[in-house]
Amino acid sequence: MIGKLFDVPRRVLAGACALLALAAVIVLTAMANSTMQPLPASAPAAEFSAGRALRHLEAFATRPRPIGSQASAQARDYLVGQLRAAGLEVQVQQAVGVNSSTGLAAFGQVDNIVATRRGTDPTGTVVIAAHYDSAAMGPGASDDAAAVAAMLETVRALGDAKLRNDLVFLMTDGEEDGVLGAEAFVREHPLGGKGGVLLNWEARGVSGPSLMFETSRDNAGLVGTFAGAVPYPRGDSMMVELYRLLPNNTDFTPMTGAGFTGMNFAYIQESSRYHTADDSLAHLDRGSLQHHGSNMLALARAFGGADLPGLAAGHDVTYFRLFGVMITYPDALVWPLAGLAPAAVAGLAVVAWRRRVAGPVRMIVGAVSGVVPVALAAVLAQGMWEVLVALRPDYYGMGGLLHRPGAFRAAVAVLAGVAVLGWYLLLRRRVGPTALAVGGLVWPAVLGVVCAQVAPGASFMFALPALLAALGCLAALLPRDGGPRTAAGRVAVVTAGLSGSAALLPGLALTAFDGMGLALGGVSAAALALFALTALPVAELWLPEPARPVGRPVAFGVPLGAAALAVALVPAGLALDAFDAAHPSRTHLAYVMDAGTRTAAWVSADLAPSDWTRTYVSGKDTAALPPGYARGDLWTGRAPAVDVDGPRVRVLGKDGGTYRLRISAGRGARSLTLRVERPIAEVTAKADGMRAVTVPVTGVRANTWPGEVRFRGIPAGGAEITVRVMGEGELRMTAIGERDGFAAVPGFTPMPPGLVAATREDGGLVAITRTYRL
Repeated sequence: MIGKLFDVPRRVLAGACALLALAAVIVLTAMANSTMQPLPASAPAAEFSAGRALRHLEAFATRPRPIGSQASAQARDYLVGQLRAAGLEVQVQQAVGVNSSTGLAAFGQVDNIVATRRGTDPTGTVVIAAHYDSAAMGPGASDDAAAVAAMLETVRALGDAKLRNDLVFLMTDGEEDGVLGAEAFVREHPLGGKGGVLLNWEARGVSGPSLMFETSRDNAGLVGTFAGAVPYPRGDSMMVELYRLLPNNTDFTPMTGAGFTGMNFAYIQESSRYHTADDSLAHLDRGSLQHHGSNMLALARAFGGADLPGLAAGHDVTYFRLFGVMITYPDALVWPLAGLAPAAVAGLAVVAWRRRVAGPVRMIVGAVSGVVPVALAAVLAQGMWEVLVALRPDYYGMGGLLHRPGAFRAAVAVLAGVAVLGWYLLLRRRVGPTALAVGGLVWPAVLGVVCAQVAPGASFMFALPALLAALGCLAALLPRDGGPRTAAGRVAVVTAGLSGSAALLPGLALTAFDGMGLALGGVSAAALALFALTALPVAELWLPEPARPVGRPVAFGVPLGAAALAVALVPAGLALDAFDAAHPSRTHLAYVMDAGTRTAAWVSADLAPSDWTRTYVSGKDTAALPPGYARGDLWTGRAPAVDVDGPRVRVLGKDGGTYRLRISAGRGARSLTLRVERPIAEVTAKADGMRAVTVPVTGVRANTWPGEVRFRGIPAGGAEITVRVMGEGELRMTAIGERDGFAAVPGFTPMPPGLVAATREDGGLVAITRTYRL
């Protein structure tokens, strides 16, 4: 009727309805994955309140708390006092934590807070963990003070309730410098070797829902408890599989490596403020704090009352939300579902052949060529990122995590559409629309099988869209006595089949945008291209009958118009994402002085320094920098000398390539770095009154001297380091004592609004060096 009134062809009207339905699924899915509304401080005592937790944040999370800093010590004392006032048994574990990576050994004196709430009849221990240190660049209100404040509010909300199991609230130190506190906990603390259930809490942004993004192996019992206990569960098992493949780590990594089973939680939106001065109370989303805390309280009650050994399972589960419902199934179903997807696509191909709407050869061509638009979409998205960096070099330092990326994300979506539409229109008349639609479903089906083998928890993301879409198309192609009798009915079943794809694949693209940013926008583009491939039957409703030529206006005009839109979105995005005081650019600046010669320089690693940074750096002459200091392409400028104490290295003993050293960073310095001109094989560190710890080192550091040792939060009296290096002969070593901030530098002008310190390791530091020949 509506089609007749407006003289709209029925098939176009059906296509519009189908597209609207799919768009509604995408929007409703995004809305269903939102966070919670924060509860005020007047909320009932038994509930978690973001308003009450915020009071704790105001007390200890208003300035940076890097390991070894005065602010860190003050935060530690506040947290210990609050936990003791709540009646918990509190211990501060002092130890030296250690971590190693390519060419690097990192140490740090940590003060872990271990608070125990005794259970009535323990079947094990539940450890709720977060770190109270922050990156040196900002106060870390989200990373990770929000979780620490949530722990205090959880302790309060639990009150005197009797729980079966011991609850341990572990607030670690030194996470930002290489999970040093967690490593020391599992290596030296009595509870660290006993294992138990671990619930770790993190953040990689300042807003968004609290996602359960990582689990230990054999997670069936954990996920079942999570899905049943948490009022607003978010996250899926694809995140688990991705994180297992990435080199990233949190405190969860050393603790699960030591035998804990558990889950890891974080919110990840607005990640442009991560590890900067803008990770502050002003930007913290109160709803994210509420979501973190409500989940924490619910899981503390659930695991606190559970039979922990009974949660052990010999398998993982797949879990995800579909249409607002949390779905879980055991890994035994992964392969059957992954196998059903290609079987359904093959069945669709057979029916299409028997109905004479597509031939075998053409469907094979459609399937083989279907990889082209997916790859092209990824290449176009990565190319757009290179253009953005060329136009605005400041984006490089942000790693693709931009303040207002909406227009650029839209451009990536349009580019994915251009890639699929161009491929489709080019081959539609020659190969046939049905053959291309069937071929398009092959790739998500294949990915579902591949993931079933290498990453089982991710298989659903591709197998289910392919399976549901194939079943919907099969239903539409069935004979009338077995399928829908009307064209509208056939469109309806196809659209219903595509709803699974609309609920999953765009969400994957959005999560990739949030977590990895535009620097890896090709991942999101590929996910969107896969979605477009599954949606080809709906696109067909808008085009003329296959036997008729599409016509040049459609064949060329539509893809070119879409490409023009993508191009136009770039300058629009640059205008919308202009830097200002509320959305600052990043800049890197460091001060370095050779204590022996008292030659000083400003250093910046920015691609294109800001006007403010250029008042300190003017060229790229690094010859005057201390040996081993320069790393990468640097801007430099002359700086005045400062009157501060430098680091000291004293040789206590030498045996071949092994050097036993007494090191100190200098008065007022928080950390010491040693750069060594030969590769390091092994390092042992010992602080007075603490156990020695040894770590092997493999590989070499890039762009500088190949070996490096760091000691963060080094004691005022220094420490003892034993270094075993490769090779023989005289060894040069540069010691770098590091202080936070430039207040000691004469004539320094603070950073203006619109700029924040970049996340490079030496940013914002006064580095005083001495070079030794050993």
